[in-house]
Amino acid sequence: MQLDDITLPDDLLWVNEFDWNPVEQNIERSLTGALLVQESELKQGRSIILSGNGEAGWVSRLMVKNLFALCKAANKTMTLTLPDSRQFTVIFDRSNGAPVEAQQVLPFAYPEDSDQYLLTLRLLTVHSG
Repeated sequence: MQLDDITLPDDLLWVNEFDWNPVEQNIERSLTGALLVQESELKQGRSIILSGNGEAGWVSRLMVKNLFALCKAANKTMTLTLPDSRQFTVIFDRSNGAPVEAQQVLPFAYPEDSDQYLLTLRLLTVHSG
């Protein structure tokens, strides 16, 4: 799995892959009581949350630092390539919490760059894919 030039572990899970509703629907009533339904296909804005399950998706502290540095840039578009070769143009999703979350697998007061972390990435598609 690749996010721009950062190689992510292939065992990160796309935890919300099937939570996406690709059609927006608006329902209203007219003055006569008739039902008015409008639907439109959503072209972008799909949430992609990549996370380990506690036993998978571990990354080094150095990778967390690199991802954190990457998320400091506003409006940074990136290419996400999944292990099955699907590609998405994404930005960091800052609307649902921190875009990069990491917790130490084994807590140390003074972690080293090689220490392992559980990673969660929140991304948002900006082009259809």
